[in-house]
Amino acid sequence: MASRGGPRAAGTDGSDFQHRERVASHYQMRRRQPPSLPSVTLKSEIKKLIYTHVGIWLLLLAQMCVGHLKLLPHDQVAMPYQWEYPYLLSILPSLLGLLSFPRNNISYLVLSMISTGLFSVAPLIYGAMEMFPMAQQLYRHGKAYRFIFGFSAVSVMYLVVVVAAQVHGWQLYYSKKLLDSWFTSTQEKKKK
Repeated sequence: MASRGGPRAAGTDGSDFQHRERVASHYQMRRRQPPSLPSVTLKSEIKKLIYTHVGIWLLLLAQMCVGHLKLLPHDQVAMPYQWEYPYLLSILPSLLGLLSFPRNNISYLVLSMISTGLFSVAPLIYGAMEMFPMAQQLYRHGKAYRFIFGFSAVSVMYLVVVVAAQVHGWQLYYSKKLLDSWFTSTQEKKKK
């Protein structure tokens, strides 16, 4: 072997090192896309979002129960808007999402993502449209007819819609990332 400034091995001119600098193919790292978040991290983020969603869901359920059972006067807690009834079904996608985690069940995760759009995002869009005329009236004329503990019901419910839309948006984003991660690992297992 040749060394810097030192004697060379007998019978070599120093150009025969090329074959020794290659890495065996099974040790080579392939160029891949940037590493994604591990499945455990994505599951943890989705669980946090699901628990936040359950909190929002319980608040809406409590408002509906108080409104319908007349536990408090209507000037304290208003009757629910129509979009809140189909939104109660939004707990199903969250349960499907949680059921998909233990065994990395792709089918349950896909069903969770589809039903999140149907039972969670669609009622929120409808709710924003349903409450828009009342919000417009409140901000143009300063008149509100429904209240929740002294606050305008339309303002409170728009706040709920904005927070819930963000929760469901991030839930769908992380679910897609997790689905891609599971799908990639499934494909790699099939290749072996």
